[in-house]
Amino acid sequence: MNIQGLSKLGLLIALLAIVSPQLAAAQEEKPFAEHKFVLQISDMDPSKQTLVLNVAGNILKAYGPDQADVEIVAFGPGLRLLFEDNSNSTRIDGLVDSGVRFFACQNTINNMSKILGTPVKVNKHASSGKGGIVRIKELVDQGYLLAKP
Repeated sequence: MNIQGLSKLGLLIALLAIVSPQLAAAQEEKPFAEHKFVLQISDMDPSKQTLVLNVAGNILKAYGPDQADVEIVAFGPGLRLLFEDNSNSTRIDGLVDSGVRFFACQNTINNMSKILGTPVKVNKHASSGKGGIVRIKELVDQGYLLAKP
């Protein structure tokens, strides 16, 4: 590799070092937020899905997006809220833009994929991990208030 190649590589590494933490921070907890909530959705009922999104929005209105840290955890039948084609996708986009995080239970994704006979595709904003209830416990242990609207 020549000197020009090294400087371009160095520039790329420096740029990634600046941009990557900012992108990662958009999906991380807000360590300085005073009010921390984890909202559980484990119900297939569309009105409950709407309610959990309303509650997240109301929390942001009450405390402001900088002082409220909100994560919605979906598992069991509630995972349908995070299906890629869910009618609430636009609302989810808006909440993500305001700092709300979404978590999809990987156990439920795997089980629903088997039952439906096709891979379940979840919203692009949702992170996932082994268990929804495990994620809730992690957040509660960190001082988050659990609410199941």
